[in-house]
Amino acid sequence: MKKLGCTLSISYSALVIALTACGGSGGDSGQVAAPDTSTSLPLACAQLPGTVIPASSIGLPTSGGVVTAASVVAASGTGASAVPEHCLVTGSISPFDKTAPNIQFRVAMPTTWNSKVVMFGGGGFDGSIPSVTGNVPAGPTNQPTPLGRGYATFASDSGHQANAFGSQDGSFALNEEAARNFGGDALKKTRDAAMYLIKARYAVDKVQKSYFAGGSTGGREALASITRWPADWDGAIAWYPAWNDAAALLGGHRMNRALAKPGAYPNTAKRELVYKAAIAACDGLDGAMDGLISNQSRCNAIFDPSTATFNGRPVRCEGGADTGDMCLSDAQITALKTINTDTRFNFSLASGETHYPGYNVWGADLGITTNPSPLQPTVTFLALGTSQPAMPMPRTAPYVSVLLDQWIKYSVTRDPNYDSLSLDPENPGPWAGRISELSTLLDTRVDLNAFAAKGGKLLLAHGLSDVLVSSRATEQYYQRLQSQMGPSEVNKFVRYYEVPGYGHAASTSFNASWDSLSTLEKWTENSATPTAEVVTDTAGVPGRTRPLCDYPKWPKYSGAGDINSASSFTCSN
Repeated sequence: MKKLGCTLSISYSALVIALTACGGSGGDSGQVAAPDTSTSLPLACAQLPGTVIPASSIGLPTSGGVVTAASVVAASGTGASAVPEHCLVTGSISPFDKTAPNIQFRVAMPTTWNSKVVMFGGGGFDGSIPSVTGNVPAGPTNQPTPLGRGYATFASDSGHQANAFGSQDGSFALNEEAARNFGGDALKKTRDAAMYLIKARYAVDKVQKSYFAGGSTGGREALASITRWPADWDGAIAWYPAWNDAAALLGGHRMNRALAKPGAYPNTAKRELVYKAAIAACDGLDGAMDGLISNQSRCNAIFDPSTATFNGRPVRCEGGADTGDMCLSDAQITALKTINTDTRFNFSLASGETHYPGYNVWGADLGITTNPSPLQPTVTFLALGTSQPAMPMPRTAPYVSVLLDQWIKYSVTRDPNYDSLSLDPENPGPWAGRISELSTLLDTRVDLNAFAAKGGKLLLAHGLSDVLVSSRATEQYYQRLQSQMGPSEVNKFVRYYEVPGYGHAASTSFNASWDSLSTLEKWTENSATPTAEVVTDTAGVPGRTRPLCDYPKWPKYSGAGDINSASSFTCSN
């Protein structure tokens, strides 16, 4: 390939540096430049199919993109569920490496546009396009979606198309460009392609505000976007972010191996027992007997299933052997305590991470399948599943177990027949170098100086009952920001809230609903600092509210007033 007289014969991993040196962006020099939107007319939706997106308009190396379909979708729904008339565009971004899969993306452009955009993040290993007509994570049920508010919205599959494993499919990582796309490169490529089309559709040369919203992997993608390309974004919403993803995978694998040991996997009856025992021991620590543990750190310090009782009976089986569903064996208690403690890396990660913190297992729903809530299957799927980790890995094993089996086979060892349970995440031996290399793709550095300098705003939130991505890791992210920049500086552009009873994306105890987008809009656009934010439960006790407390504070019952009203709680240390 020749560009501006500079011959390139290099690997994809060196391409960004080489293209910079050669004065290019990876595009063919003969491709058409972006239209002069200051003088051009808006494009009708029917004009968009076949539209070429020049590689030169995308800030990382690609072979350009194309609109594969576009159609007008009629308005539908009423109230908060109303979807306005919009042009729904499907596009494809071709890779630089011709053996890599395309990035498939979608853009929804409302007929009446508010001059702003929202990008949605994905989940797990991605592999499918999130709904661009949907809501932000834990979004409000009584307010319009971003598209319903007039935003142009977009998202992508992160650069690969999942097989039957869905968001747990890790086979894409056999291709380097696909792996880098998932690591974050697809975020920039998708954003630039979508903005090219949005500007052409509306005949504008800039948008008013750009926001990113995501949870889990999507939360990592939100933080990666504002860290790597701060000039592109004005604000972000990051729920339960897997920001240090390689570290989180290693922590999850320690959990995985602990549950795989003989007799260690608790059935659903035993999960319900330890859940109820922890609630009984810790519910009142916040002054309210409401089925929620707000003072989680105190609960972690005082609750021990080895010595705990419930309804007058020891939680631990007599003698430590498994004697039935009314108690936990020593093997099961050991596994749960392992989940509660840190994973220490006895090798160097290039990202600099040295450990992954334990999970708040005490009081978390680990998959209580007897719960009749329609949310329970999702909770169980994302928690401990219904089968013990084993080789070959059952599809009904814990979500993290299937995810790790795929990651170890395709990203780490690149051997589909490898026994994933044999890899020790704390002492990986010959795989340490490869895992360290992967950490440079998956772990997001803690550096928001440029984002803060441009006036960006970040809303971080995490449920305290999450056993897939630890809220303690998000605490560490926030604490590192404070250490780097100073608490007062961080307070100018970041808020971090923890929600008692909320798990990973769903909960039957307290299913969070918060109008984070309105809060972000007011803070970014009107300089209205977030105060007295409130989160609403849609499942445990539908309609009850709790204050969102600035970390490290938590909601404490004042001793009087409606126990289901946020006004009866204060934020306490």
